[in-house]
Amino acid sequence: MPWTREEMAQKAALEIQPRSTVNLGIGIPTLVANYLTREDVMIHSENGLLGMGPFPLDQDVDPQIINAGKQTVTIVPGGSTFDSATSFAMIRGGHVDLAILGGMQVAQNGDLANWSVPGKPATGMGGAMDLVNGAKKVICLMTHQNRKGDSKLVAECNMPLTGMKCVDVVITDLGVFDIEKNKDASVAGFILRTKAEDVSLETVKAATAGKLVIDQKPD
Repeated sequence: MPWTREEMAQKAALEIQPRSTVNLGIGIPTLVANYLTREDVMIHSENGLLGMGPFPLDQDVDPQIINAGKQTVTIVPGGSTFDSATSFAMIRGGHVDLAILGGMQVAQNGDLANWSVPGKPATGMGGAMDLVNGAKKVICLMTHQNRKGDSKLVAECNMPLTGMKCVDVVITDLGVFDIEKNKDASVAGFILRTKAEDVSLETVKAATAGKLVIDQKPD
């Protein structure tokens, strides 16, 4: 069986280095906060929050404490709130170590499309464009295929781009993939690092539209 959303979030949490400032995008990435065990990691939300904790229990909900997706969250000891101008200054100034974002498509050279579907209304890119350019490392956390069964790991994005050659790691319900970036996009690819335990290599190959690189037997 593929990984669940919670298992995908757990895999993403393992990618976080000590003493990091991490931004979590809306969707599956928001679950990552529930699996952090380190007290030296600070979660950043672009609406103006540093030190975001896990989702609150019903009796602890404070409607004024929300993340960028308007979900109620908690603040860890030492956390702080501030205005959006300060928040984006932190992002654009390179003070965010890691951004974990959702995605609609990731290309084999690291291009990301995660904000607009052609022909459908879009509310705006939000902070994604700033994050993929300002964060020191970008992880895309998403399902491997869309609801129609089309692969989201593609040779080239055909949706409006959020950023070019910005994704370093892709975590899906089928596995963890490093991006092999290269000036020549034709030789770039998704390096399979770890696959879901109960998913066959043939399943991963069939679900990946972009170039899949398997240098050794994945974990």
